[in-house]
Amino acid sequence: MSRRLISSGSPFEEVMGYSRAVVDGDWVFVSGTTGFKDGQIAADTVTQAETALGTIEAALKEAGSSLADVVRVVCYLTDAGDFQNVAKVLGNRFRPIKPANSTVIVSALVDSRMKVEIEVTALKRR
Repeated sequence: MSRRLISSGSPFEEVMGYSRAVVDGDWVFVSGTTGFKDGQIAADTVTQAETALGTIEAALKEAGSSLADVVRVVCYLTDAGDFQNVAKVLGNRFRPIKPANSTVIVSALVDSRMKVEIEVTALKRR
């Protein structure tokens, strides 16, 4: 089975040489995704997390997968004080399937407006 690349159309994909998602066999690997949509980003972390998950969900759908197929989530936060609110967003989407999760507090993301970045790994269901 060949590798398939999925793009979200972000100009950074070309600049940095990455794909929004990579399908390899039965696996889907979704790159770290922030709250940017159409070049805009909300100021609050909850909206950023919800937007990131929407972008992730679209990539998974294009890959023949879904949020229900996610087996691993990695969430990066720039402020530990945002943990509870982002945890609720993640819980609303993932509570029924309970994927493995790592949440990490980092000093910064690439753009100072970014407060959260989420990446996932999913298994394509047959």
